[in-house]
Amino acid sequence: QVQLVESGGDSVQTGRSLRLSCTASGAAYAVNSVAWFRQAVGRAREGVASRFRQCDVDYSDSVVGRFSIYEDPYKHIWYLQMNNLKPEDSAMYYCAAGSNWSPSLTVSDYDYWGQGTQVAVSS
Repeated sequence: QVQLVESGGDSVQTGRSLRLSCTASGAAYAVNSVAWFRQAVGRAREGVASRFRQCDVDYSDSVVGRFSIYEDPYKHIWYLQMNNLKPEDSAMYYCAAGSNWSPSLTVSDYDYWGQGTQVAVSS
């Protein structure tokens, strides 16, 4: 089992930055890929960034060039750096982990999920 805890969500104005953190515990050594998803009220959960080990990354078109996913492999912490935030980035952000061997933005590819951290961006 892998436990995931997100932190770093906040309320900010358009154009500001935030960094979300996802801390893994338990069988974190078994994690191959980690992704960040978000879900706004009334909308489906969507993948925004994914990282396979220290190799490949993938981003949704809506965040490419603004968001960056990276990790501290020794502490089992994954980060989502979010720059130039827009109101449409407002959502609950979830960290997910799995054993897949490539980055993925698909919900069903992940076995473990955190409880989420809220991001609100005002204009």
